[in-house]
Amino acid sequence: QVQLVESGGGLVQPGGSLRLSCAASGSIFSINAMGWYRQAPGKQRELVATITSGGSTNYAASVKGRFTISRDNAKNTVYLQMNSLEPEDTAVYYCNAIVRTNLLANFMDYWGKGTLVTVSS
Repeated sequence: QVQLVESGGGLVQPGGSLRLSCAASGSIFSINAMGWYRQAPGKQRELVATITSGGSTNYAASVKGRFTISRDNAKNTVYLQMNSLEPEDTAVYYCNAIVRTNLLANFMDYWGKGTLVTVSS
């Protein structure tokens, strides 16, 4: 089994910053892409940012230039630096990883339980 544990959420004022972390653990042979998704109240889950094992990144248009995704492959950890936060960024943020548990296994999607980010004055 693979576990993803997020941390770093909380309450922040508009214009402020937060850094989310997500550590993957368990039966990990290799990790392909890792990413962050978010779900605001009453809305569908949406992509925020992804990063491949080689470091290629992809961002939602709404966060480009404000958020930065990075990863530490040695620690199986992905980060999301969020700057210039806006009330519209309020959501539960979920970590995602595409993981292979052994050489013969297929890559599978794993999700964390989420961490709440609230942007409010």
